[in-house]
Amino acid sequence: MTTEQKAEKPSISELVVDGIQKNRKIIITGGIVIIVLLIGLAAGLSIRDALTAKAIKTVEAFDDRYEEIRFDINEPAKEEEVKTLLDEISAYAGRASGYPGVRAFMLAASIHADRKNWQEAENAWVQAARLGGKTYLVPVALFNAAVAAEEGGNIESAIAHYTEALVYADFFPQAAKAQFAIGRLREEQKDTETALEAYRTLIEKWPGETIWINLANSRIIALSGLNS
Repeated sequence: MTTEQKAEKPSISELVVDGIQKNRKIIITGGIVIIVLLIGLAAGLSIRDALTAKAIKTVEAFDDRYEEIRFDINEPAKEEEVKTLLDEISAYAGRASGYPGVRAFMLAASIHADRKNWQEAENAWVQAARLGGKTYLVPVALFNAAVAAEEGGNIESAIAHYTEALVYADFFPQAAKAQFAIGRLREEQKDTETALEAYRTLIEKWPGETIWINLANSRIIALSGLNS
């Protein structure tokens, strides 16, 4: 290769510049697309946060209205106001999602429980659990659904809810209490063997729950005496 040919050979930097010049439209378009996507993402996140904040404020407003009438909630004079509030909460909960939806169903459940409408309270707690995903709110809602079912005399439904709540036992502080409740309800059904199994499971799985272990042991002794 002659000196003249070497001089004519383009350098790497020249090749890069040339490539940019030839493909500048693609590069510029690609840059614009990326910028638009980033702006869209930021706007989407901002809108989502704004909507979530608005949704939470809506539920908090419902809660404030509930607190204003809570102590008179069973008074005939408050009947229409309570019905209106429940209708609004139920309609909102039915179209909400995530945390605001869970809160709305929980609020509806609390109102139904205060009025001793146990079936409606149970249903609302179950709806809250279904919207709760895998959060700590799920076992709380299921536990309360079980309590409402128990108050309403639906023992099998209560046991089912307590049992489902135990799926989240790793982070549910009331897990041992739920397990004991299963044993207690099986006792009420005169199902002694299943009750004993529930109490023994409590002792095995929750060795640190002294109070519930003591109660379980006392029931095991009582039931074993009945069987002797």
